[in-house]
Amino acid sequence: MAQGTNSISSTVRIGICAPSTPFSREAARRVTALAAHSHPAAELIFDEQCFYVEGHFAGSDRQRTDSFVALANDPTIDAIWFARGGYGAARMAQAAIGQLDEVSRDKMYMGYSDAGNLLGALYRADIGKVVHGPMPSDIGRNEGESAVRRALDWIVHQDSKALEPGLVAGQKYAAFNLVTLAMMTGTRLMPDLQDHVLLVEEISEYLYTFDRAMFHLCSNLAAHGLAGIRLGTVGDIPENDRPFGESPEEITRRWCETSKIPYLGRADIGHDSGNSIVPFGLLQFS
Repeated sequence: MAQGTNSISSTVRIGICAPSTPFSREAARRVTALAAHSHPAAELIFDEQCFYVEGHFAGSDRQRTDSFVALANDPTIDAIWFARGGYGAARMAQAAIGQLDEVSRDKMYMGYSDAGNLLGALYRADIGKVVHGPMPSDIGRNEGESAVRRALDWIVHQDSKALEPGLVAGQKYAAFNLVTLAMMTGTRLMPDLQDHVLLVEEISEYLYTFDRAMFHLCSNLAAHGLAGIRLGTVGDIPENDRPFGESPEEITRRWCETSKIPYLGRADIGHDSGNSIVPFGLLQFS
């Protein structure tokens, strides 16, 4: 599926699994109905595993691994769309990557938030076209249908209008939830981000946690030739017992300056319906 703005005439079969937390059948019906109306070339295949519940997770680690691997290794599936975030992908990503075959390398993989564990692992292994973008779970947000349509615009058509507006052709990019990426740093899921502009966003974390995660991330990436950091939305910040005294952007600027990483301004990504598309790697589009 080449990048650009031209539609794809044949059906695009999109496999959907839940590597973290469960999805609801009602939400799946809503996403399927929306796609049928707005993107008739898309065939959505929700794996039954999306609806499993085992404690916090969408099934056991083994079930979540098996679902992802089966879809990724299925030659009739064109793209993998992660249903939602939460927590759980870190527990199965490494085992899953080790079971992927050559078929998996021809697919697109899209998600964000906790799915960043799988995006990072896939990108590290040079498997497929890795994309930070909205997930089916965004159907539940205010104006969430626009986010789902934006994701399908990219999966089905590679429509450049869906891209984060600050992206520039010829530059390498990656995008993650900040705490997810900070926790990945130093593990076997962490990709090489040399020469990349890194976009990060956060949700529902105290500012001291945001500060701690930015310290850890910038300290570890300082010597790795990062091209710069852009800050997305930082939303739903809990109130501490005393004001932290810095905004998320001030925190980001300070740690970038301390680590000698260029701070490149704001980005239009985050846990909201405006979350834009960021393909990993060298951006090429017309």
